[in-house]
Amino acid sequence: MAATRLTATVAGCAAAAAALAGLTACAPRGTDAAAGYDAAAQQQIPALNDVGASSAPPPSTAPAAPLTLRLKAATIPKMGKVVTDQDGLVLYRFDKDTAKPPKSNCVDKCAQVWPPALTDGNPELTGVDPAVVGTVVRADGSRQITLAGWPVYRYIGDPKPGAWKGQNVGGVWFVVAPDGKKNLTCLPTPAPTAVQPPAAAGPTATTNDDGGSGGY
Repeated sequence: MAATRLTATVAGCAAAAAALAGLTACAPRGTDAAAGYDAAAQQQIPALNDVGASSAPPPSTAPAAPLTLRLKAATIPKMGKVVTDQDGLVLYRFDKDTAKPPKSNCVDKCAQVWPPALTDGNPELTGVDPAVVGTVVRADGSRQITLAGWPVYRYIGDPKPGAWKGQNVGGVWFVVAPDGKKNLTCLPTPAPTAVQPPAAAGPTATTNDDGGSGGY
């Protein structure tokens, strides 16, 4: 799937002499979910084709989960260009996934902390180029939205719309830009640790290797 190549603006965060100073410089700040959206007319695109699958997707065995009904390009303080869902929650991508071919490697406990942006194949777009939007079939048969081939997720550690506390978690999770690239405008240092999965998940859930730093 051809992705519109946009130039990612990489604004350096002030180098900190101490970890606390680095965190302060890049501290996420919540914003009004309605603020900063591109003034593009909303578009509704035809049902998306699954990518990265050679045959029809298997019947879904996943429990019912809320769908991502809308993707919006937004501009938020310190971070700049991001993509949010219909509730204004910032979306992320995972370095241990792949885009060519698209594949999600965030399962089990990882997916409890980073819920995949699931779809019925017909999300509404605001300021996001339909050419970079697709889907991939997950191991459980559900369909996840991709941007430029990268599966996208929410983060349960974000307390409200516009927050981006998942940025640089474990050194492998990053806010996704409208073109599907990593938004590296601001990187909290040291790399934050992911929040724990919900207690209801139970102690027997398996953990997806995160390569350290608690990134799941």
